[in-house]
Amino acid sequence: MDILTIITVLIIISAGFSYLNERFVKLPGTIGVMAMSVIASIVVLIIGKIGDEKSNLLTTLAHNIDFSEILLNVMLGFLLFASALQFDYQKLKLLRRPVLILSTLGVTVSAGIFGGLLFGAAQLLQIDIPLMYCFVFGAIISPTDPIAVGAIITKSKIPTRLATLISGESMFNDAVGLILFVTLLGITRHSGSSISVIEILRLFGTEVIGGVLIGLIMGFIAYKLIKSIKDFQTIFLISLAIVLGISVVAKLFHASIPLAAVVAGLVVGNNSFGKNHPATQFLNRVWQLLDGMLNTILFVMIGLQLLILPFLKHFWLIGLISIVIILIARIISISLIAIFELRKVNLINLSIVTWAGLRGGISIAMALSLPLSPYRQVILSCCYFIVIFSVIVQGLTLNKLVDKVVSMDTKKAP
Repeated sequence: MDILTIITVLIIISAGFSYLNERFVKLPGTIGVMAMSVIASIVVLIIGKIGDEKSNLLTTLAHNIDFSEILLNVMLGFLLFASALQFDYQKLKLLRRPVLILSTLGVTVSAGIFGGLLFGAAQLLQIDIPLMYCFVFGAIISPTDPIAVGAIITKSKIPTRLATLISGESMFNDAVGLILFVTLLGITRHSGSSISVIEILRLFGTEVIGGVLIGLIMGFIAYKLIKSIKDFQTIFLISLAIVLGISVVAKLFHASIPLAAVVAGLVVGNNSFGKNHPATQFLNRVWQLLDGMLNTILFVMIGLQLLILPFLKHFWLIGLISIVIILIARIISISLIAIFELRKVNLINLSIVTWAGLRGGISIAMALSLPLSPYRQVILSCCYFIVIFSVIVQGLTLNKLVDKVVSMDTKKAP
């Protein structure tokens, strides 16, 4: 398939699933689309047992999509810029300390707990996966996904303060997860030898500080250019050019594309253009529309990845166990931070923050970028189990959980 055919088929499928969901299924947009993609993939896999699987359009499409490359280097910048553009920085500023701790220490602790528990479970099930690869998987799956979280949070009933905390955490924890992922993967490649502290600091500086600086510079340039003109077509083209420029420049300097896109979006979205400026009236709306469209396409792509993961059937038990393990790891990591920060744990907030910590396409993209090894398949399979459960089950039940715990809290109040 050439690139034009891939884009065309992908958009047609996304539009079709989106229509069917809106017209008949009536699940929340991204959840419904992803559920339909998964179901379609399962049907195709069943049909493929009878005929030639390669002749199927969906299977061919899934094999031709480089999911990691498209998401991490193309779509991610657009999606995070759009989310940050609509994000209220003043709310984030009030919660900057807990957001910083959750997105750094929280991810690190969760990755360690997940890796240790997964290794124990694998040993019991007689699945050969070294402890270091379990920690690598922990780094992949511990960061919450800003795209999945953003798609669900906007339509949830979560209290504003918690919603800001969860969204802020998801925007900034990918860089930490990526650093852990690269560092731990480097250790496995060096046959257990350690990577120096200087190397880790260099990686941190390149990824995090580099990403922030690129985002600040590009965001400031975009703001100044947009503020100086009134033509909305040019304004929108500038915003597109900045996001694409961020992806190219950040990749060139090995900096974090997610961080750069988030920072640039916060700079543009939280500076005033003036009451009657076209950017004030229309820029957020257009990017909100673009964000919704790209989210739909992304969740279709996630569902279609099932077609190139036929080995899921070999790891279904460890996959289901890994769902429980990631929830346990998140509960423990959040509880430890709450005890450290507040000297107490609020069970209402703990349950909401735990259940709203969704995993999504970024985790799958990182798992797909793993080099070939005997352990790649089990990590990919477990990652897919967690993401599907996270988006569909946690996403569908989040509002019910919020209603239940809030009502319980109200009944306890005098």
